[in-house]
Amino acid sequence: MAETRGTSRLRAAGVEHRLLRYRYTGGGAAAEEAARALGVEPERMLKSLVARAGERDVFALVPATAELSLKKLATAAGAKAARMAEPRDAERLTGYQVGGISPLGSRRPLPVFLERAALAFPRVCLNAGGRGMIVEVGTAELIALTGAAAADLVAQS
Repeated sequence: MAETRGTSRLRAAGVEHRLLRYRYTGGGAAAEEAARALGVEPERMLKSLVARAGERDVFALVPATAELSLKKLATAAGAKAARMAEPRDAERLTGYQVGGISPLGSRRPLPVFLERAALAFPRVCLNAGGRGMIVEVGTAELIALTGAAAADLVAQS
């Protein structure tokens, strides 16, 4: 399987992981599509979102079927407000294409905020840094490698 900056970062850090591939179609819900295609519980499949919280760019990792609360993200980041990054800005910051964005191997390391509910799972899945490429990794290892802070990030439905 092809190597990405994300999988290279995991390998270099000695983090056990499993690379999974699916057929990326370019739809708007890539994480949900990946979860369905790979048979992964959507609560364990995390989408990697880039946002601007106050004056800094950050990653928010939330379950595939959840909606990010920008207000909760701002609170977690110690900012007054947060907004989603424009796709071109997210691509410029991370060096990845939309649909393949990952906090693993991002061109510019950004603070990472992880939905607290993910802590219930010993392993989670997220983009490996390429469209159609997902990596399964231990939740504790993901937190250690990215410095992720766990927080309540999901909008209430």
